[in-house]
Amino acid sequence: MNALREHAEQQFQEELFELAKQDSGSKPTNWNLSPASVVKYLMGGKLSNGFEITPKYIGNQRLMEIAVATLTTDRALLLYGIPGTAKSWVSEHLAAAITGDSTLLIQGTAGTSEESIRYGWNYARLLAEGPSAEAMVSTPVMNAMQNGKIVRIEELTRISADVQDTLITILSEKTMPVPELNMEVQAVKGFNVIATANNRDKGVNELSSALKRRFNTVILPVPATQEEEVKIVQTRVESSLKTLELPASMPTLQDIQRIVRIFRELRNGVTEDGRTKIKSPSSTVSTAEAISVVNNGLALAAHFGNGKLNAHDLASGLIGAIVKDPVQDAIVWKEYLENIVKTREEWRDIYRACKELN
Repeated sequence: MNALREHAEQQFQEELFELAKQDSGSKPTNWNLSPASVVKYLMGGKLSNGFEITPKYIGNQRLMEIAVATLTTDRALLLYGIPGTAKSWVSEHLAAAITGDSTLLIQGTAGTSEESIRYGWNYARLLAEGPSAEAMVSTPVMNAMQNGKIVRIEELTRISADVQDTLITILSEKTMPVPELNMEVQAVKGFNVIATANNRDKGVNELSSALKRRFNTVILPVPATQEEEVKIVQTRVESSLKTLELPASMPTLQDIQRIVRIFRELRNGVTEDGRTKIKSPSSTVSTAEAISVVNNGLALAAHFGNGKLNAHDLASGLIGAIVKDPVQDAIVWKEYLENIVKTREEWRDIYRACKELN
C-alpha cells in the first residue's frame, strides 16, 4: 500500500531496529527500548556502530528526558503548549519508540463522547443478545489497557469537561469499570496515556483540577532561537518533499530564514534586532504554519513553475497563513509589509510578490 502518510514506526522502522539492536539499557515492562534509547531516537545522534539517528525533536533534551521518565511511572503525560510546538509530533514518536505502535489514538473534538474513551456497543448484538463481552466495542484506551501500550489523546482541551473526567478513574485506579457486565478491565503493565493540549485556540475547555493532578505536564516552548527554528523547518520540509514526492528542489537556506524571521517577528511583536515594535496577528504564526508555507510554495513551484521555490510561491502561502481575520490581520500584515519588509533591500522580491497578491 502506498500510504500518503506512514505512521512513525513505519517511516523510521530502520532507526528503531538499529536502536533496539544496540540497546543494552534496562527496559520497563512492555517497552521496546530503554528510556535512554527513546530519548536518543527523539533527539538524534550517532550509534556506536556509526548508524545515524535523525532528530525528531529539535530543542531542549531535558524536556524529552522528563517526558520519557514520566512514562516509566504510573503518571500520565500531558504535552502542553501553543499550537505548532510539535506536541502531536512528539506524542506520536514517543508511542512509536516505546511500544512500536502509535495508532492507538483518540482525536479530541467538541463531539468526542464518553463512549469514545471508555467503550461502545455493537447495538445489533446488544439488542439481539443483551449485554455481553462479544457485543462490546473496544476503544483505543481499552486496547492499550489490555495490551500494556501507550494511548494518545490529541487536543484534550477540545473535549467537553464531563467527558474529560472519564479519564480520572482510568488514570488513578488503572481500571475501567464495566457495570453492564459487572466486571472491570485492569491495565497491564506498560499502559499509559499521552495527552496534548493548548490554551490559545478558541473553543477550549479547561481541565479540572482533579484531572490535572493525574498528569505530569511538560510545556513545549516555541523554538528559542531563529537558528533552531530554521533547522526544524528544514528537517520537516525535507521529509515532506520525500513523502509527497514533489518534483521540486529543496529551498535555499535564505528562503527558509526569511520565512522563519517573518513568523518570529510577527509572533514576538518586535523585529529581530529589537528596534521596532510591530503588531501581532490573531493567528499563532507557529513553526507548523511556517513549514506549511514552505510546503505550499514547493507544490506551486513543482506543478506551476520550474521546480525552484521563488518569492511568488512563498507569498501565496504567507498571506493565507498570517491573514486569518480578513479585517484585523489584513491591517497588521499591511503595516508589517510597508514598514519592515519594504525597507529590507534583500527582501524586495518578497515585497513585490506580496503587493501583487494584495
